[in-house]
Amino acid sequence: MSTKKEILSIFALGGVNEIGKNMYAIEYLNDIIIIDCGSKFPDESLLGIDLIIPDITYLLDNKEKIKALIVTHGHEDHIGGIPYFLKKLNVPVYATRFTLGLIELKLKEHKLLRETKLIQIDSDSTLEFEKVRVSFFKTNHSIPDCLGIVFHTPEGNVVHTGDFKFDLTPVNNQYSDIHKMAEIGMQGVLVLLSESTNAERSGLTPSERIVGDHIEEAFMKAKRKVIISTFASNINRVQQVVEACIKTNRKLALLGRSMVNVVEVAIERGYLTVPDDMLIQPHEINKLEPEKVVILCTGSQGEPLAALSRLSSSSYRDAEILPEDTVILAASPIPGNERNVSKIIDNLFSLGAKVIYGSGSSTKMHVSGHGYQEDLKLMLTLMKPKYFIPIHGEFRMLHQHRLLAESVGVEKENTFIINNGDVVDIENMEARQTRKIPAGNTYVDGVGVGDVGDIILRDRKQLSEDGMLVIVITISKHERKIITGPDTISRGFVYTRESEDLLKEINRLVKTTINELQDDRIHQWNVMKQKIKKTVGQYLFEQTKRKPMILPIFIEI
Repeated sequence: MSTKKEILSIFALGGVNEIGKNMYAIEYLNDIIIIDCGSKFPDESLLGIDLIIPDITYLLDNKEKIKALIVTHGHEDHIGGIPYFLKKLNVPVYATRFTLGLIELKLKEHKLLRETKLIQIDSDSTLEFEKVRVSFFKTNHSIPDCLGIVFHTPEGNVVHTGDFKFDLTPVNNQYSDIHKMAEIGMQGVLVLLSESTNAERSGLTPSERIVGDHIEEAFMKAKRKVIISTFASNINRVQQVVEACIKTNRKLALLGRSMVNVVEVAIERGYLTVPDDMLIQPHEINKLEPEKVVILCTGSQGEPLAALSRLSSSSYRDAEILPEDTVILAASPIPGNERNVSKIIDNLFSLGAKVIYGSGSSTKMHVSGHGYQEDLKLMLTLMKPKYFIPIHGEFRMLHQHRLLAESVGVEKENTFIINNGDVVDIENMEARQTRKIPAGNTYVDGVGVGDVGDIILRDRKQLSEDGMLVIVITISKHERKIITGPDTISRGFVYTRESEDLLKEINRLVKTTINELQDDRIHQWNVMKQKIKKTVGQYLFEQTKRKPMILPIFIEI
């Protein structure tokens, strides 16, 4: 991008046309300010991949311009990529008190805490960079300390809402600053970037407060112990569980590393109030009467290794679910997790538990932290933007949000539905989208970041579907004749004892192929390997309709 032209550029490196790995940036002359750096979990097709984070190639190429990473709130889809980002680009990180606590947990784990500059902000903070000033406003979401951001640029004001809903009776008394939002709208908003997660759901998002009443009611009715699962970061929900424990005279055990860590941060920083004698260790669960115990655990999304999944399969060391126990799933499945959650619910019912799940009117154990259509329209009405970029959602959500914007007066041609990497350039208050920058997924696998690409994933897919065949041949160095073999080893393809005839035919084919190549005086390893792969591959597909990975190995003696 040219540094001479005074152009304001806005782009996403993650978070549009997908749920997760949110990362956005504002660029003006020599200032690049990054908003959030999230991660998302892989689907079943990405075998062995642990995490997906944004591709930051463009930021690495322009690292001298990056002034800050500003974090709107502490959910994984907004902070999960920060440790990997900071290993490559050590820039100052600005976030609220609670969000910093969650970021610090990640940085400790990655041994980055000492060399990272963390700066605490709140809704009254202002930041001054070369040509851009940044201010903030309070929003309400399913985690404490959420902010919206205003970028004051020479071109005009750009507003990023963060994740939000308008809860007029929030559990933690962190009210959305509607007056400040209206003032920002009065000053004039050139571009609004607003989240679209619930753009398809009509009405207003219900208040978190109704969930507390339902949790208390379920605790009162429970005959034995209660197991409740929710997002560890939903401190409002955790506080509601604590209040229900107080009213029903129960002790509380925390299961799951993230639950223990986040609750510790929340207590230490004053966002969660728990009586001194309430928390018990997992090994104490079975020492108390069942009607005196509540277990608060992770795993509401069906994660295979999380506490709830292990409890549902009776493989958790310190606790078990017995008939007449009550299990509450106080979270809705994120799109893509429904099958795993259903499997856990089936397991829980088979153990004889009473299971309360779903967000229907009869259970109401969960309300969304994301605004429904009327919340989104209220934000658009308060901000009155000239240009609108819907973010944080799959295409249908962005499309629906565009229609909502039109319904409250935003011109159709002034809404930009972008892909990750699309750049919206604004010059003289006129916006256009004509160019792209590199963007995509970076895969985290174990300690490797970005070293697993499409070729490795293709190999993993082939191995998982059709297995492999290793063909070992020993050849004399001087005469180039076969000394022993071929020996064929099958893994995940056919069971050797039941397929002796097939393997004998493979060995005969390999011998014939090598002899033919030697008659033609072809001795290069790579040519011989390719020919064996092709001949054996064709034969196997004719016989079995399968395509195993074929690995010929030559040993020279």
